[in-house]
Amino acid sequence: MFMRSFGLNDVWYLLIATQWTIYLTVVAFLVGGALGLWLALARTGGSRVGNSLALVWIRAFQNTPLLVQLFLIYYGLGLFGFRLPPFVAAAVGLICYASAFLAEIWRGCILAVPRQQWEAADALALTPWQIRWYVILPQALRIAIPPTVGFLVKLIKNSSLASVVGMTELMRAATAINNATFQPFKVFLCAAIIYFLLCFPLTMLSRRFERQLDVSTRG
Repeated sequence: MFMRSFGLNDVWYLLIATQWTIYLTVVAFLVGGALGLWLALARTGGSRVGNSLALVWIRAFQNTPLLVQLFLIYYGLGLFGFRLPPFVAAAVGLICYASAFLAEIWRGCILAVPRQQWEAADALALTPWQIRWYVILPQALRIAIPPTVGFLVKLIKNSSLASVVGMTELMRAATAINNATFQPFKVFLCAAIIYFLLCFPLTMLSRRFERQLDVSTRG
C-alpha cells in the first residue's frame, strides 16, 4: 500500500477546508442567534404558552449530545426520504444547538438588567415590546458580549462534529490526509494549530470584554 509524506500541499488542503469550518460557524451563529433571541424573549415574556414551547426546545437540544442530533438530522431524516446535503444537515444541527444555548445565555443577561429599569420604563407607559427593544435589550447586550463570544469559541470547536455527516471541514480533511499519510501526529497537530489560531483571538477578546465590564460595573 502506497503511503506518502505529509507536506505543504496537505497544509494547503487543511486551510481550504478551514473555510468551510468558518462558513458553517458563521451560518450557525447568525441564524442560531436570531432564533435564540426569539426564544430568550419568549422565555422572559408574559405568555405561558410561548415560555413553555421555548423551554421544551431549549431542554431538548441542551440535554442531548450534538453528535446524536447531527445523526438524527442527516441519517434519521434520510429514512423518511429527506436526504439533506452534508453542509445543510450540519448547519441545521448547529443552528438548533446554538439557538438553545444562546437563548439561555441571553435570557440570563435580560434578567440581569435591574428590575428598576423595567419599572421605570413601565412608568413611562411604554408597551412591553418598546420596553424590551429600547430599554432592556441595549443594556442586556452589554452584559451578553463576553459569554456570547465565549460560546462562539465553543461553536467553532464543536463544528468538528460535522465530519460525521460527510461534510469536508477541517477535521474531516485532517482525517482524510491521515488515512493517506499515516502520520497522525503531524496531521492532527497541524489541525489543532489551525483551531487554536481561530479560537485564541476570540478567547482573548472575550476576556477583554469581561474585564471592561467588571471595571465599568465597579465604577
